[in-house]
Amino acid sequence: MPYMLILGATSEIARACALRFAQEGWDLCLAGRRLDALQAMAQELHDKTGRVMDCAEFDALNTCTHAKLWTSLAGRTNAVLCAVGLLGDQLEARHDEGAADRILRTNFTGLVPLLSMAADTFEKRQRGLIIGISSVAGDRGRSSNYLYGSAKAGFTAFLSGLRARLAPSGVHVLTVKPGLIASPMLEGRDLPRGLIASPTTVARDIADAVRKGRYTLYTPWYWRAIMLAVKHLPERLFIKLKS
Repeated sequence: MPYMLILGATSEIARACALRFAQEGWDLCLAGRRLDALQAMAQELHDKTGRVMDCAEFDALNTCTHAKLWTSLAGRTNAVLCAVGLLGDQLEARHDEGAADRILRTNFTGLVPLLSMAADTFEKRQRGLIIGISSVAGDRGRSSNYLYGSAKAGFTAFLSGLRARLAPSGVHVLTVKPGLIASPMLEGRDLPRGLIASPTTVARDIADAVRKGRYTLYTPWYWRAIMLAVKHLPERLFIKLKS
């Protein structure tokens, strides 16, 4: 029976993905910091889909607990979806070392230990799936969120290297780069409403990308073109943009 561990399961994207994969026949372990919220989510998903829903505590910043979590789940887990993320406050992080550290660890370094354990397990089995949700923000540093963007850039590079390492053993690694997604993270921000997509759209795109064996997914689709233009904009013009 396919069994997926979802890290950061209470995020909007993770919720939508959990429902999508459960509808497609996956049993799930929902992992995150708020066990009460996870249990309520698990009950709701079970009622809707009839699938097995387990819960586990996971904190990206508390890496000393990751080995115990993975050991308890490794025997039945076929896939890991990492939806952990923290946008944070760029202005605060510029002057607060602790705030900057939380952004970097939550979006990148705090995710490496458990994903590395999963990679080792799947490599030995010669099968498995790792889905990492990064961001278009990692494609080029912007003045408004370069700490978040640099952490996502690191996470993207980590997933790329993991994919190259694991491909010969039949383990698939998918990097997801969402653009603007409707979520509490974006509430109150002055953003182009026409570019904001729903978590349901992202979940559908992720499930489709898994079926097609894709390596990198920009979602919604138009972000691939947007970021291609952004990445090729000359630096002397890019630094003049209000970004």
